Amino acid sequence: MHITRRDMLKAGAAVSVGAVVAPSLFRRAHAAAAVDPPSDPTRYAGRTLIVVQMAGGNDGINTVIPYASGAYYSARQNIAIPQAQVLTLNNAVGLHPSMTALKSVWDAGKLAVVQGVSYPNPSSSHFEAMDIWRSADPKGVVRDGWLGRYLEKLESSQRKAFAGLALGNQLPGELLSYEYPVPTVESIQSYQFLSRVQGSDLARRRTQALMDMYKAFPSETPFAGLFDATLNAAADSSEALQRSNAGYVPAVTYPQNNSLSSGLKLLARAIDARLGLKVGHVSIGSYDTHANQTADQSRLLQGLSDALGAFYEDLKAHGKDQDVVVMTWSEFGRRVQSNGSGGTDHGSATVQFVMGGPVRGGLYGEYPSLTNLDNGNLKFTTDFRSVYATLLEEWLGVNADLVLGGRYPRLGFLQSVSSPAA
Repeated sequence: MHITRRDMLKAGAAVSVGAVVAPSLFRRAHAAAAVDPPSDPTRYAGRTLIVVQMAGGNDGINTVIPYASGAYYSARQNIAIPQAQVLTLNNAVGLHPSMTALKSVWDAGKLAVVQGVSYPNPSSSHFEAMDIWRSADPKGVVRDGWLGRYLEKLESSQRKAFAGLALGNQLPGELLSYEYPVPTVESIQSYQFLSRVQGSDLARRRTQALMDMYKAFPSETPFAGLFDATLNAAADSSEALQRSNAGYVPAVTYPQNNSLSSGLKLLARAIDARLGLKVGHVSIGSYDTHANQTADQSRLLQGLSDALGAFYEDLKAHGKDQDVVVMTWSEFGRRVQSNGSGGTDHGSATVQFVMGGPVRGGLYGEYPSLTNLDNGNLKFTTDFRSVYATLLEEWLGVNADLVLGGRYPRLGFLQSVSSPAA
């Protein structure tokens, strides 16, 4: 990461830490962000939530397929998955045939499938819908992230440099916080203070000089404290990540040429190294399948399934499978009726996966009717904030009602488990 004093003052983002965005964003956006810390921090220590965004609007109908429904085959004659190919979950629905790795996790009882997920009056705009899922506010009032609000209220003992970690080139909205700096990492190699003389004594002296320069920045200057916290978080997290990378050997072979696999492997390193990771985020795209869906979605879902399956097996081999829960999300599903281009257009309700050792596998929520529609779209049966509430309260141990600004039913897909050591 290239950092100059001018860069820090101008944008505050050259260190790839997401707390510094713009002065207007430091205002608190919503009273619901006054989140109580975990009531019993030791019980929830060592637990990690990994969030996987499937950007573009994944077609949930061809992901968890209602293969016993005649209406499904009537509405999708050009893209329907043949019944014989479906990986059956029960006598009504099954997984896309490319998702064999996740089917194995299902068979082990560690995959929850949440059906009919959306919210009232859903948006069909990619950006607006993503903002709603990230803030957990369909009204568009809240600007910070639901997980950013959670991170802000961690006990001081859990405020590690890597309590939150985003993989990619920009901070995802879920982790946006006006108080807590969240590292954003593209690769282990790039997440460090860059110099032409890496590893030399001169490089170390240059880094120390940079740190000293910012320590000397007048404390009464606006945002000086935030700049100081951001720089310290960048330095601490960079050093910790380099150490974790040096000592980690994956127990499985992750799929090649798969950006999700690369991201999950990096998160596995951070988890195994006990860097204090509470929330990790990785995003994959191209789920906007208006055309050629049969081939494109098959490739995408296989990539998702293979990467998640490898991640789960890697964690299990390292004795960390009981420490981690993974949640997927996509901003909306697709319309029931396929289009003339062999694809589907923007819809509403979709499906979420929750995976991990502490998960009580099974189907949650009701599969929406394929005939009783809302202007051609599925009527949602499960509010996405119920998934969030279950994870916040039963896994991360905070008052979900305060984080989300309301009460949503818990879904029961997590077992009662004791917490590992931090």
